[in-house]
Amino acid sequence: MLCFYKTIENSLKRVDTVSAGCWVNVVSPTAEEIRFLTEELHLDPSFVSAALDEEESSRVEVEDEQTLIIIDTPIAVTEGENTLVYTTMPVGIIVTPDYVVTVCLNETSAVTDIANGFIRNLQTAMKTRFLLTLLLRVAQSFLIRLKHINKMTAQMETELHHSMQNKQLVQMMGLQKSLIYFSASLKANEITLEKIFRGRVIKLYEEDQDLLEDVLIEFKQAVDMSSTYSRILKETMDAFSSIISNNLNQVMKTLTIVTILLEIPNMIFSFYGMNTGDLSWFMPYTWFSLILSITIVGVVGFIFWKKKF
Repeated sequence: MLCFYKTIENSLKRVDTVSAGCWVNVVSPTAEEIRFLTEELHLDPSFVSAALDEEESSRVEVEDEQTLIIIDTPIAVTEGENTLVYTTMPVGIIVTPDYVVTVCLNETSAVTDIANGFIRNLQTAMKTRFLLTLLLRVAQSFLIRLKHINKMTAQMETELHHSMQNKQLVQMMGLQKSLIYFSASLKANEITLEKIFRGRVIKLYEEDQDLLEDVLIEFKQAVDMSSTYSRILKETMDAFSSIISNNLNQVMKTLTIVTILLEIPNMIFSFYGMNTGDLSWFMPYTWFSLILSITIVGVVGFIFWKKKF
């Protein structure tokens, strides 16, 4: 999908043709659309292919008058039986003298929010400000997902207090995996931002200083939150692992005690069964064995109870 946007009268409008000062949004492009980008807009083919590589890491590259900025953005995927996992996907931002082009394999919330006009006073002709606004939106999308992960962790913890089921444990493992993905991507994004904010990749303007500081603060907050939530979730998983192990020990202890108590009458009746010819209810051996079994079971049970077994 190939869409063109331009700020007209302080409002972001979708236009039919590309022109200087517009924003070109490309999502999962076809071969014909890729040809348009490389031949009509004269974008570097290696930049386009890198932006469409889902394994591409966050980085900055400059070639002639074009600048490629690849930034990781969060996306949600479902694994197994309705297990929600957050991962990241690269978005390529190609800045040219005339346009800003965003290229990605799938729709992302940061780009979609801008395209839907959720950002006020967005100027597509101001390429630096547009880039900073997009980066700010990416940082905010990380924060939103991190808060959602924290809420889901609290919910799973509450459910595990009432019922130990594999479903909750698998979901918590998925959230732990999500935080690992986020931590790796945020660290790579932070390195990319440091290169951008040195002013050598794109030209920075003094009037964008506040926006620049907001982007830095949001990303640093996302990095801190990711690290904190990861530690909390790890400690929670370790705690529940200990609880599950303790519950298993309690069950095994109970079964062992029951087995011991049941084995006592079995041993007594087996002994008399092998050494007497007639073990019917009318024989004194039968009543003696029964009373002896009940007595020994009672004594052993009392000892277990006294020792709080």
